[in-house]
Amino acid sequence: MFNGLSPIDCDLHPMVPGMAALAPYLDEFWRDQVRERGITQLDSQSWPILAPKTIRPDWRNAKGRGAESVDLLQSQVLDRFGTGAGILNPLYGVQLVLNQDMALAFTRALNDWVRAEWLDRDDRLRASIVLPMHDPAEAVAEIERLAGDRRFVQVLALVMGEVPLGRRQFWPVYEACIRHGLAFGIHAGSAYRHPQTSVGWTSWYLEEYAANQQAFQSQLASLITEGVLSKFPALKVVLLESGVTWLPAFLWRLQKTWKGVRFEVPWVDRPPVELVRDQVRLTVQPLDAPEDAGVVQRFLDHLRSEDMLLWASDWPHWQFDGDAAVPPGIPATLLPKLMRDNPLATYARLREGIA
Repeated sequence: MFNGLSPIDCDLHPMVPGMAALAPYLDEFWRDQVRERGITQLDSQSWPILAPKTIRPDWRNAKGRGAESVDLLQSQVLDRFGTGAGILNPLYGVQLVLNQDMALAFTRALNDWVRAEWLDRDDRLRASIVLPMHDPAEAVAEIERLAGDRRFVQVLALVMGEVPLGRRQFWPVYEACIRHGLAFGIHAGSAYRHPQTSVGWTSWYLEEYAANQQAFQSQLASLITEGVLSKFPALKVVLLESGVTWLPAFLWRLQKTWKGVRFEVPWVDRPPVELVRDQVRLTVQPLDAPEDAGVVQRFLDHLRSEDMLLWASDWPHWQFDGDAAVPPGIPATLLPKLMRDNPLATYARLREGIA
């Protein structure tokens, strides 16, 4: 389908059927808690409340949800696109739980469920370790617990959490990522500890979805100005489902201001643009650009790098129809880097055993 390429899909979302599916991976205490409290599901915090998930109609299962088993992933994406490898990024409400002990138990169960029910059933699959970012020490412990399984190639945090990700309390997480050759993935989504915008809570999903771009800008600024990218030059940060066309203008403004106030952040000893081009990568679904090859090419010219973009289907979300898995306007000459070379350069572990 892609001129003989065997693409690497950097953003796949397995759907958890419900808490009953995670129960076998919880210890007895938490299984009892789930039963006694009547916790049946964690993904009902849609916006507006109980709104259906944004899933492509032909990718919905019999219950109208996204695929909850490997067989549908295989038929809908892996086999259909000739995918050589795919990275699972589970989006389930474990980060929304306010009880820290419960959140940790649910996060561990989610990671174990992905390993047993997905990774063990298709050799093409890899995954992210979902982290309990409310507790950096436990986040490091979860990395250490799972790092021995080389099929985990990345860790995963939500873009809207409790505090900016550049803060020093998170630095041990980045050290663990480097120690084990894991990328640090930041995905669109909120833990709902704060309003999704700087001016308050949104009323509609449309507002929240658009606000994710603001959050990615804030997190990227935090990683730069707090010194994460400077202190950890081996760290690869992947922005997942972030959009991409906002980046050149944002970096221009950030770097322009940095030139005037760089004395307050002396550890940022290189232009922010250089740090980002070396260490930050972005998936291209959704590509927030018109379906115009000329406009897309101008964006690529402003980006000044062919190494920063990664292909993703964003399965099972509705980003494209049919087999149009490459966003319109992306030049064919970029496909080998977009679909193979850049993912392999970004994910150190992905180079192990990939056809």
